[in-house]
Amino acid sequence: MPRTRRLETGVDWIQLATTAADWKAADPALLAGMLGQLHLIRAFEETVLELAGENLVHGPAHSSIGQEGGAVGSIIGLRSSDAVNGSHRGHHQFLAKALTHVAGPHLDLGALVTPAIQEVLQRTLAEILGLAQGYCRGRGGSMHLQWFEAGALGTNAIVGGGAAMAAGNAWSQRRSGGGDVTINYLGDGASQIGSFLESLNLAATWQLPVAYFIENNLYAVATRSDEISADPRFSVRGQGFSIPSWRVDGMDPLAVHLATERALDRMRSGEGPAVIEAEVYRFFHQNGPYPGSAFGYRTKEEEGQWRARDPLERVASEMLALGHLDDAVVAGVREQAQEAMRRAVGELLEADPESAGRRRIRPELWPDPGFVDVGIRGDGSELEPLEAAEPAQHGGGWRELKFVEAVSGVMDRRMEQDERIVVLGEDVHRLGGGTNGATKGLAAKYPDRVLGTPISENAFTGLAGGMALDGRFRPVVEFMYPDFMWVAADQVFNQIGKARHMFGGDNPVPLVLRTKVAMGSGYGSQHLMDPAGIFATSPGWRIAAASTAADYVGLMNAALALQDPVLVIEHVDLYGTADRVPEGDLDYIIPPGSAAVRREGSEVTVLSYLSMVKHAAEAIEQTGVDAELVDLRWLDRASIDWPTIEASVKKTNAVLIVEQGAQGTSYGGWLADEIQRRLFDWLDQPVQRVTGSEASPSISRVLERAAIARTEEVVAGLERIRQGMGSR
Repeated sequence: MPRTRRLETGVDWIQLATTAADWKAADPALLAGMLGQLHLIRAFEETVLELAGENLVHGPAHSSIGQEGGAVGSIIGLRSSDAVNGSHRGHHQFLAKALTHVAGPHLDLGALVTPAIQEVLQRTLAEILGLAQGYCRGRGGSMHLQWFEAGALGTNAIVGGGAAMAAGNAWSQRRSGGGDVTINYLGDGASQIGSFLESLNLAATWQLPVAYFIENNLYAVATRSDEISADPRFSVRGQGFSIPSWRVDGMDPLAVHLATERALDRMRSGEGPAVIEAEVYRFFHQNGPYPGSAFGYRTKEEEGQWRARDPLERVASEMLALGHLDDAVVAGVREQAQEAMRRAVGELLEADPESAGRRRIRPELWPDPGFVDVGIRGDGSELEPLEAAEPAQHGGGWRELKFVEAVSGVMDRRMEQDERIVVLGEDVHRLGGGTNGATKGLAAKYPDRVLGTPISENAFTGLAGGMALDGRFRPVVEFMYPDFMWVAADQVFNQIGKARHMFGGDNPVPLVLRTKVAMGSGYGSQHLMDPAGIFATSPGWRIAAASTAADYVGLMNAALALQDPVLVIEHVDLYGTADRVPEGDLDYIIPPGSAAVRREGSEVTVLSYLSMVKHAAEAIEQTGVDAELVDLRWLDRASIDWPTIEASVKKTNAVLIVEQGAQGTSYGGWLADEIQRRLFDWLDQPVQRVTGSEASPSISRVLERAAIARTEEVVAGLERIRQGMGSR
């Protein structure tokens, strides 16, 4: 028989419940603050459901009625500089943080609603109604509430989507000192999500001051939690990552507060993350004013049992029993909260002149339709103080090096000059500079700013997004291969790419994502793609792609100065090539809107980027076609150099777009559409394209070569253009 012994995780997993002594020992002013916040949030949510019933809320109305105790209990003790982010059902979390920010934890129950509190209620309601005075100017609505000043980082419509960003914010807090913390609120469903579990691992490994607060309301939309997990005590997740966890009755705000205090002590003292699970209950359906029993997935009896445990009633009854207040005070708190909401509604709505007995939103409060695209990216004005230079016009000396040495060299220079820059990714601190030497020497010089990560693109990308939104650091993320973006797609596209615009258009997102195209290296279908086409059709990202080392320096310098997320694409074919950069400090920039004409010509405009610029030049030489070769350098919609492209096309009246990768994810497909709509009258033939095949490249050397474009395919493309000219 084998010898066995029971293993233990070595970290606490604690069920916490209050006693009569806890209520007696609690500060009456704290309990009064809890009661006031609970009633303000309840009245707010009742108003939202009322307006939703009148079809005045466009989109969902995810009520938190019944769940207020978890938010109030955990947030009322936080500082304004502490941070929270949450889920699609996040009104109560946002309001608790905003109310604590403007009024502190102690409220005067006799004069509950101060002007600052009234403003919070009205602006939050305005946001949910989609109005310009909302915290996100109407863009966020019910599911995307953000107010940085109050420490509300943003609620999130993607289940589990905010977990990694909370870790990133906590990383910035720890690095900056001061003992601030972050709490990420998520539901029972999100506790099964990979980004949450990956974030737990990162937070524990790096000892980040972040708490993951699981609001276990027992249901997804209509599926019970015990149907989707073998152990529906979701705080057990902490055990797998050596994170101490607490489990409490979320209908008891004091129990939540006491558990949170213990977690805060741990986080503020530098001991790392915590998990808190609060068992709560939403009194209504997933969305709207009807109970879950109306849809048949739970019973009226179950709902009645939970309603009897209403957190508002719990706090009031305990305070009554202790003699802290009387029934009249409780009734007065309720009336003040309701009156505050009536005032807020009165400011936002008016009688509908076209429908007797109905209300409408005051027309003048809607956002200007012209605001629709404002803030997708910044305006780039942050680059104005920097020196823009065109390497081809450099009149001084040159320094010979390999392309990849320029990659590491410019990052070294920027990290030396800017202590906010943090590099993170898999193996970036090992192997003499990562798998290709692109971070060579950086870990030795900046050991606390070069972070080797677990294999968890979703988590470390989201963590970098949280660092960027915090504003105190400028993360540079390396994806070892661009195909890995699909693993992190939520963080890349739903979170980082949309964050500035979704939350109102003002908050910068200074993040650089580096990756390399590896076509021709034999790594197969899941390691070789060109990501330009995907990113070009996804809002928010800028895209830079250099074909020379000198250009790489200028593009990366610009990317690291911009207040937008920037994808910087490299190519393995270029890494080992002999190249050169200007002598001196590598401080010049090549700003967005700066294509380079590599060869002037009159017969066709050839547009390309990365290593295909060289292949295009070779093909032009071989065919003798008098082509004008334009190296795009900046590829995204906001940064592409349309004046240079337009001037060239108006001269040549023909276009050949040259890229290496697959047809389906082609950058050239997007670009061809733009050119034909903008310049149709100057084209003598359809825009032609050189791409790879439909398939992703295979491992076989022969099949891989057949799947990608190089000089021979550009030659064929130029011949097609020449034939088209002959038929004119």
